[in-house]
Amino acid sequence: MPHHRSYTFIKENRKLIKLNFNDILFIKGLGNYMEIIVKGNKRYIYYKTMKDLIDKLPDEFMRVHNSNIVNLSNVEYIEDNHLIIEDHKIVIARSYKECLLSSVDKLLL
Repeated sequence: MPHHRSYTFIKENRKLIKLNFNDILFIKGLGNYMEIIVKGNKRYIYYKTMKDLIDKLPDEFMRVHNSNIVNLSNVEYIEDNHLIIEDHKIVIARSYKECLLSSVDKLLL
């Protein structure tokens, strides 16, 4: 299902917070909830599972680890088995590496 929307809303406490997909750096799974890290190092807690979330995110979001989804459009570089997004170093699990690299391959000039 193609995604043409550039933003979403998440519920936090009693607020509905608008999040631009471009602003999301990465998403960290912490059991039955997720931590969404956005530009400016803001963090939001979201009660959803990894599986629910990955199905609804645009294509540039990739799972790189059992507990990490990254926004490829905000990655600065990929080296060995980690990637850098702003000042975060995120591990790429071996099981996801091939998939990640083949997606990146398609983006190469």
